Amino acid sequence: MKRYNKATIQNYNGLKKYIWAIRMFIITICLSLFFGFISQTLLNKMGIIIASICITIFIFISVFFDMIGIAAASAEIEYFLKLEKNKVKGANTAVKLCKHSEKVCSFCADVVGDICSTLCGASGACVVVAFTSNLNNQNIILLISISVSALIAGISIFFKAIMKEKALKNANKIILKIANLIDNFL
Repeated sequence: MKRYNKATIQNYNGLKKYIWAIRMFIITICLSLFFGFISQTLLNKMGIIIASICITIFIFISVFFDMIGIAAASAEIEYFLKLEKNKVKGANTAVKLCKHSEKVCSFCADVVGDICSTLCGASGACVVVAFTSNLNNQNIILLISISVSALIAGISIFFKAIMKEKALKNANKIILKIANLIDNFL
């Protein structure tokens, strides 16, 4: 039997705690490839209305998952431990979400949020192409492109700013609702 010295064990334990980050990396690449393929093949054929609807959906998804990430990071595990003792539905899952808040926050805010931002950009590009397909003036095309990007960013930031305040104030409620959803559907 091979013996490991203390430094080897500490190095392994140090790396072990970052395995979730490697998983997030792999999940992000796979999801980005999948949604990137969809956005490049489907969104390019869509008109302004469908692309605008897609932008709205992607912003909503991004804001919703950002809310979950913020709530998970700020929820009080002690509250859910008390609920778990009283056998409240969803409390066990809520405890798990709180214990792994850095992973929940990373997945929800970073992975889903970044993918939605990329898809908003692709949808925004479709809107720009639709608006500028008959234009020859490069200055107007540039102005429309910048305006669409700024509008998407502004709307996203506006709703995320509103959501963050609500997520911080209602973290426990949000996490319990999400835990109940997870319990019901997974």
